[in-house]
Amino acid sequence: MLQRAVSRVTNTMIDALAILRDPLSADELIARARRRTGLVDFGCTPFQEPLRNLLRACREEAELSLFGRFATHWDAVRFLSNLLRLYDEETRTPETLELRIERPIFIAGLPRSGTTFLHSLLAEDHTNLVPRVWQLIYPYPLGRPGAGPDLRSQQVAQQLRMFGMLAPEFRRMHPIDSSSPQECSEITAHIFASLRFDTTYHIPGYRRWLDETGHLDAYRFHKRFLQHLQHQAPVAGHWVLKCPDHIFALGALRAVYPDAGVVFVHRDPLAVLPSVARLTEVLRRPFTRQVDKFQIGRQDSDRWLTATELMIEAADEERFEEPILHIHYLNLVSDPLETVATLYRHFRRPLDPRTAARISRLVEAKPNGGYGTRRSHLEEYGLDPVVEHERYARYVERFAIRPERGADLTRSAKSSAALVSGRSAAGKADPANSTSGAIAPDCSTRCVT
Repeated sequence: MLQRAVSRVTNTMIDALAILRDPLSADELIARARRRTGLVDFGCTPFQEPLRNLLRACREEAELSLFGRFATHWDAVRFLSNLLRLYDEETRTPETLELRIERPIFIAGLPRSGTTFLHSLLAEDHTNLVPRVWQLIYPYPLGRPGAGPDLRSQQVAQQLRMFGMLAPEFRRMHPIDSSSPQECSEITAHIFASLRFDTTYHIPGYRRWLDETGHLDAYRFHKRFLQHLQHQAPVAGHWVLKCPDHIFALGALRAVYPDAGVVFVHRDPLAVLPSVARLTEVLRRPFTRQVDKFQIGRQDSDRWLTATELMIEAADEERFEEPILHIHYLNLVSDPLETVATLYRHFRRPLDPRTAARISRLVEAKPNGGYGTRRSHLEEYGLDPVVEHERYARYVERFAIRPERGADLTRSAKSSAALVSGRSAAGKADPANSTSGAIAPDCSTRCVT
């Protein structure tokens, strides 16, 4: 035990010193993963082009801090090490890739709209399989099989505590521990084709490349990763998966999982936007030398406006075998158990009374999902409530989304004038988005994600 601990500390120190010399070279990171694992074969995993594009964007656009360089290096070596281990396991147990992933449920929607809360409720059903944080960081036990106790969960808990010291607000905004259900973007990040990186870093070049390339390889790998987790699962079950970014990859999702069930969670965008912008800011601060809050506001508003158009298109076309289930945030937080019951009825699955009782106890123990109460405002991120109200009007109307608060029109008008003035000084303003006379919901919010 002591020898392993000393070895881990030594490896960490060596990695930290190497970062000062390493220009984030893909070849060096691959070589380091091979030395660390003692494995050399990645099989046919399509990761090299995505890795090189990500590293190029990190070097040229992300303005990484020293910690950002360390984290990027550590992340990449971990992902590459996992890829080597996955392929090694497949050579020894090829039946893993024959496992069927049947009728999985994918939860998506705008971020900060209750998708994490819903996922945690569904995790209370022991017949559901959900990927846990520790499993996605270390899909197989560390070291040689049978070499000692499985310490993955404890090690990840320690890593989360360390990140909590760097970004103390993160866990108030997004309560998480090593056994929490985790988003699928952490799976697709293994082949460096994930929008998870676009949240952590300002890398518009990488985002453009990923949008142009598409997500089919990433979702094929996603299925392969689930097969590995399912191979190790103590009981059979159906997968329940969650990530807002699924909205941008619905075609790939449908191609890989033709029998998937899809859930969209809808929330007032003017409650979502300040919260997601704040979360993006909190996540980026440890990794970069500079954070531009107005830039984050523009990026998040544009990105999730595109997502609303994709949700409208998906709802109109209904290309999945099962009709998409639409859940409203206000219904979810006001009656979580009934919302879960509705989901089970929609997908024709039984809701066991013991599961319902566990869900009720969870809601009673954490009535707000464990979230903090800090309020964020659109104006902090250069966003005008009146303009955003108009931009998202089609989405709100299409899904009959109720506003969460009324607003003071005078305040909205004053903030609009101030923001237009500020944008004129800083750069571009879009006259097509100008509007007047609209009453916007209040832009302060506290969220269950």
